[in-house]
Amino acid sequence: MTAREALASIWRLAGLPEEALDFVTLTGNEPVFPSSFAVGTAAQSTISAAALAACELGHQRGVPRQVVSVDMLHAAAECTGWFSLDGVAPDIWDKFSGLYRAADGWVRVHANFAHHREGALRLLGLDPSTATRADAEAAMLGRRALEFEEAAGKAGLVAFALRSFDEWDATAQAQALATQPLLTIERIGDAPPLPLPPLVAEARPLDGVRVLDLTRILAGPVASRALASLGAEVMLVNSPTLPNIDAIADTSRGKRSVHVDLKTPQGKGVFSELLCGAHVMVQGYRPGGLERLGFGAQAAAALRPGIVYVGLSAFGPHGPWTQRRGFDSLLQTAMGFNHAEGDAEGKGAPRAMPMQILDEASGYLMAMGASAALWRQQREGGSWHVQVSLAQTATWLRSLGCVAGGLQLTRPAITPFIETSMSGFGVLAGVRPSAQLARTPAGYQRASERPGTSLPVW
Repeated sequence: MTAREALASIWRLAGLPEEALDFVTLTGNEPVFPSSFAVGTAAQSTISAAALAACELGHQRGVPRQVVSVDMLHAAAECTGWFSLDGVAPDIWDKFSGLYRAADGWVRVHANFAHHREGALRLLGLDPSTATRADAEAAMLGRRALEFEEAAGKAGLVAFALRSFDEWDATAQAQALATQPLLTIERIGDAPPLPLPPLVAEARPLDGVRVLDLTRILAGPVASRALASLGAEVMLVNSPTLPNIDAIADTSRGKRSVHVDLKTPQGKGVFSELLCGAHVMVQGYRPGGLERLGFGAQAAAALRPGIVYVGLSAFGPHGPWTQRRGFDSLLQTAMGFNHAEGDAEGKGAPRAMPMQILDEASGYLMAMGASAALWRQQREGGSWHVQVSLAQTATWLRSLGCVAGGLQLTRPAITPFIETSMSGFGVLAGVRPSAQLARTPAGYQRASERPGTSLPVW
């Protein structure tokens, strides 16, 4: 499938006007990064979908359509998530994260958060205060891969066994996903159209759109950053008690960052006021997490009729794994991608894809879904629920087909796409937006700031 065909299928799924597809220019061809999968196609099609949907909303608000141009190499470079602070590119992986040989296969452990790392080490019978990576590797050799995966899941940890595509396809979760579309945009309540400020032709397409961002791990922050680059006023809401990953410096470009504790009455009150002034809410809690705090989709629609509520999960709303935690690297392992990349390389060991493309593509799909639902909201009113999952994105990526000889490619330099700015974290270098808008260039008009820097008021 070509990137243009992939874009067209996403566009039609969102129910947006067919004629808008005449206003997109896609350049470049696979392969652009070393992979047997169409990672460039996935990056280019989802990034262009997000930008084009924002521009279509701008057209709905009364300004002319404009051409969106996306180069495949630039899009893939943006999806690497590369950044540096004060000239140093952080190591994004904890020393205990990664693939481990088990007694009968492989297991991938995600240990970037301390509680996940400590839980996995205890599950291996190790003392987290003294264990080394070598200790963990030796302990995993005594465990069966699927048994460790099951024990980790029951303990609320994040570790998955390596599967081939055939092994994944035989699971109940794969069969549940096979019946689902790439994403869903569903009307969940009645409401009049929410008024958006008038838009002038020189304004970015999402100017005046207020977005509440309740996400921490990569896909959700990428979604709200994309919306910010297209003009939205994004407020990142962090809990003062939860940790963040280093990538927050990069994904906070264009956003304000506030602290609100949703587990306190005061915090709930503050957040309710913010929600009542928002047009979009983006969240990446595990299914049921925000419902327990009183801010699930239905509750949000009751509090703010007309809201567009965008939710991300690991495995989607259907199937036995709906409650399982999961990150991009883990789904690559569990769903067969690492096995397939290893087979394509011919070295007999599993291999990761060259970027966290499931996170990145899911983020841009969330951004596209937000603009598409806003487009519908402006035309017909209603409250809307957009749902995206990493597993549905992975299933779609697999459907794009394989790239012959892709792994023979040398990883390209991304230096031409880097921009540098001051931030609350130091001198920040990152990939500039790959979506080029003919009339109103995309970009970040607000510097990345540390959590809690701004006040929680619009």
